Amino acid sequence: MSFKTIVFYGSYRRDRQGIKAAKFMINQLQERKHNVVFADAIEYDFGILDRMYKEYEKGQAPEKMAELAEHIKTADGFVVISGEYNHSIQPGLSNLMDHYLEEYFFRPAAIVSYSVGGFGGARAAIQLRAFLAEMGMPTISSIFSISKISDVLNDDGSLKDESLGKRVGRFLDELEWYEEALKRQRTERGTPY
Repeated sequence: MSFKTIVFYGSYRRDRQGIKAAKFMINQLQERKHNVVFADAIEYDFGILDRMYKEYEKGQAPEKMAELAEHIKTADGFVVISGEYNHSIQPGLSNLMDHYLEEYFFRPAAIVSYSVGGFGGARAAIQLRAFLAEMGMPTISSIFSISKISDVLNDDGSLKDESLGKRVGRFLDELEWYEEALKRQRTERGTPY
């Protein structure tokens, strides 16, 4: 089965390290034949949230916002990548994702967290689980944490540390299970609302 998966990433920092995690996940998903859309907050820079996509009159939303809305509505699932900022998620990520709501409903999300230190962004991942659930996305039970990102991934997302490659297969197997199950439910039964 083929899946359309959106990878969300929200850092605006000049020397952003998490882009390595984004590239790594995109590469892994593409190897598994996913149609991947990369939703980078820098590329989809809508500014600080003033009006959600649904609050625009039909056809009046900014073109890039409407483009991403269509990708979200037609996605099978999401991989959401965040570093840890003050024990929480990146503000650029939450701002980007907050522009939408109903478009996410009944599609699974997988959490990837990272840090330059040893904790792997674990506290951000916990915050992200609550954030995504509130937006209508069930999260898979596994969290893919990447500690010391500079030591384990190259700039292009390739591996410096093979143990990361061994862990990612099971993580993506779980995401695909949920993508397939929820896609089947949406197709056969529709959604409750």
